[in-house]
Amino acid sequence: MKFKIIVDSSANLLNNYLEGKDVLFESVPLITRIGNSEYVDDENCNLEEMMKKLEKTSEKCTSSCPSPQAFLDSFTGADYYFVITITKKLSGSFNSALVAKNSFKDPNKVFVLDSKAVAGTMILLVDKLVELIESGLDYNEICAKISEYRDSLELLFVLNKFDNLVRNGRMNKVVAFIATSLKIKPLCFAQDGEIKVKEKIRTLEGVFKRLVVNIGKMKDNFKDKVCIITHTNNLEGANFIKNLIEEHYDFKEIRIVANRGLCSFYALDKGIMVAF
Repeated sequence: MKFKIIVDSSANLLNNYLEGKDVLFESVPLITRIGNSEYVDDENCNLEEMMKKLEKTSEKCTSSCPSPQAFLDSFTGADYYFVITITKKLSGSFNSALVAKNSFKDPNKVFVLDSKAVAGTMILLVDKLVELIESGLDYNEICAKISEYRDSLELLFVLNKFDNLVRNGRMNKVVAFIATSLKIKPLCFAQDGEIKVKEKIRTLEGVFKRLVVNIGKMKDNFKDKVCIITHTNNLEGANFIKNLIEEHYDFKEIRIVANRGLCSFYALDKGIMVAF
């Protein structure tokens, strides 16, 4: 029996992610637009050019989710398919994947999961799916267990700018006002797929430290858990957080991953997200 895992590109993963595994994998790209320039979020996306344009532009900036046909085209080569999308509260990707599932010749062999988050959370879900598949569980058991695992995950993040989130209706304007007008760095978190503020801090270093403190408030028993830190042009900040986490918690693994197109478009320069 062959399984395939499909994600949209907000997972920050390329098609070779599971190379060497007996599980097929594909990333279906979202698209970002800056004025008349279009960036498909795949391995050919020119991230450096995109970020430079974002920094300078006063033109309209938007993003679009994969079409149902794009997801449907990915349903090849396997007996069963798992699709993981960015939270449906911020994108139409989940609904698009559902349309594809219902258009497939055998919808009962396609499971679509709303990650209720983005980035590192989706990576953790992919890794867990591989573990469940390799354990020999049947399809329905895997679907149940991955949903339960999804509900156990947390996502904290610190963004230096909120422009595109607000501009495209992805974020409450009150949160953005706190972050910009009051010169406060909010520590944000994902709650049921939406962006919420956990704490309001004055400095970037301070909010990084509070992020690490809040990991301990939200979870315990870290030795069997993985932490994923994703960042946009902020390896220094990501390493700072990683070192702090290592001082306080015994995660099995802490991994740093660079944001790709869609996540960079919204997190913008220096943005950091921590999934665990």
